[in-house]
Amino acid sequence: MTATLPTADPRRILRQVFGYAEFRGPQEAVVTHVLAGGSALVLMPTGGGKSLCYQVPALCLEGLTVVISPLIALMDDQVETLRQQGVAAAALHSGLAPEDTTATWAALERGQLKLLYVSPERLFSGEGLSRLAGVPLALFAIDEAHCLSQWGHDFRPDYRQLDQLATRFPAVPRLALTATADPRTRDDIVRHLRLPPEAVYVASFNRANIRYWVLPKDEPRQQLLAFLDGHKGETGIVYARSRKRVEQVAELLQEVGIDALAYHAGLDPERRSAVLQRFRGGGAVVVVATIAFGMGINRPDVRFVAHIDLPKSLEAYYQETGRAGRDGLPAIAWMIQGGGDGAQLRQWIEASGASEEQKHIERAKLEALIGFAQASACRRQLLLAHLGETLAAPCGNCDACLDPQPAVEVTESARKALSAVHRTGYRFGAAHLVDVLLGADTAKIRQLGHHSLSVYGLGKELDRGQWRGLFRQLVNLGFLVSDPEARGGLRFGRDDLVRPLLRGEAPLAVPLPPPSQERRRATSKPAARGGSPGELSEEAAPHFDALKRWRLEQARRQGVPPYVVFHDRTLIEIATLRPTTLDDLAGVSGVGQAKLERYGADLLALLARED
Repeated sequence: MTATLPTADPRRILRQVFGYAEFRGPQEAVVTHVLAGGSALVLMPTGGGKSLCYQVPALCLEGLTVVISPLIALMDDQVETLRQQGVAAAALHSGLAPEDTTATWAALERGQLKLLYVSPERLFSGEGLSRLAGVPLALFAIDEAHCLSQWGHDFRPDYRQLDQLATRFPAVPRLALTATADPRTRDDIVRHLRLPPEAVYVASFNRANIRYWVLPKDEPRQQLLAFLDGHKGETGIVYARSRKRVEQVAELLQEVGIDALAYHAGLDPERRSAVLQRFRGGGAVVVVATIAFGMGINRPDVRFVAHIDLPKSLEAYYQETGRAGRDGLPAIAWMIQGGGDGAQLRQWIEASGASEEQKHIERAKLEALIGFAQASACRRQLLLAHLGETLAAPCGNCDACLDPQPAVEVTESARKALSAVHRTGYRFGAAHLVDVLLGADTAKIRQLGHHSLSVYGLGKELDRGQWRGLFRQLVNLGFLVSDPEARGGLRFGRDDLVRPLLRGEAPLAVPLPPPSQERRRATSKPAARGGSPGELSEEAAPHFDALKRWRLEQARRQGVPPYVVFHDRTLIEIATLRPTTLDDLAGVSGVGQAKLERYGADLLALLARED
């Protein structure tokens, strides 16, 4: 089926349906390209407005726009939001009851839908493609397009079948969209989907509202509690590596009075669904999760994402931290990391059963991640550089910029560290080596005879956290390497670095954590407070609170998440401007025609009562 010429003005659709006065970034260029019949790849950060790049053309063109998406929660959120805006949309996925699936196909064949969201599994199973062949089609939109690439952080084999679209529907434009793709992943997407190489639209990946803060892992539980103490009453996500760890951390948070929920793939479907509904339902809740709580997190007012273990890759880190601050308000991405994280991830890669080629890809991604986590330079510059973007100056909104650690002369301490590695036989990780240097009296040290070594107890000039920091720096700089064959045991790295240092021919200065007392005070600083207070005047704050209560009532009555009714940013603008007429209210960003008709009178009456 061939996409038809546009029948409506995209700017009018943007204003009347979605409530926005202007396109952002490359949105308008993408829309214009699609309306002219072109296919393209679009790269925009989470919260950057990717969905408008296909939703606006869908409403300007005759025929159906098919959106391929990998996640049920995301599809349902998008459909609910579009219906609130007066758009005929539906979804097809495994979570639907049979009668709902039948009703959706019937509406589709009667020409009653403008957008259909469908999972790749449903699209390629049964008669999915053949039934679409009998429907006038306007556009295919392939969301989370990085899933088709083995270089992507969330490769899904079902996505590889999407190359069939170019063959079976050659006249229908294809728009691939993702928030996370390094240059190699982009090339793979373009090649596989047969997109024109020149039609790649890239917005800045810089999420300036997110503060990146990375700390050495010292006492993980205490560090997390200290961080969360600075974010009381806020919604956030805590990512941990294993299911067991997720359950333990959720229990810890519950014990100290935090409304925390565990989420991982090992839970039964009913419990997972209940957690997701609690999260989507509004209110301050902390979800402790593995990456099973993944793409499709559409809640815009997540104020923090915390990692207590390293994620799989920098792309995964960017994707996961991008779930914070989707509303554009201040948010924080907080992470603690230690040398054992990298060793464990390396072991998982080697034991994964993947092909050697895929293992090579995963090893390269892990090394980039560890380099980012252990660096002392601007986090945002490093992250954006990995994604192919240059940030000319340090960002001023990360730990390296706001709390730079001065380099400390550590030549003698580094020589002791290397000597400890050598004298213990290149078999042990940093934790045991620090015990040796500090003269710890442990059963392991006594059993191995390490209390008799010449380096035993020679490291009293640094505390435990500082020694761990020094070992991380020695690994990061290439003096030491973590050997996966020795379960993370450290051995000497580059000979041209190690020999001069051991001989006293080359000095070494590196940033170290502050002493333990100071470090405990700094474990979570600074608490980049999110939410509305920073954007609200004292006069507007009570109006915002009243609007949030009204929104929650509306959401519960309709059985939808509060953010589907209105985002916080829209309520902040209403509370600040306090419009008195429908025309004034129509000028607020995020208030389209359908929402104005549905909610306008109630909002004006509420504001009048509050005044």
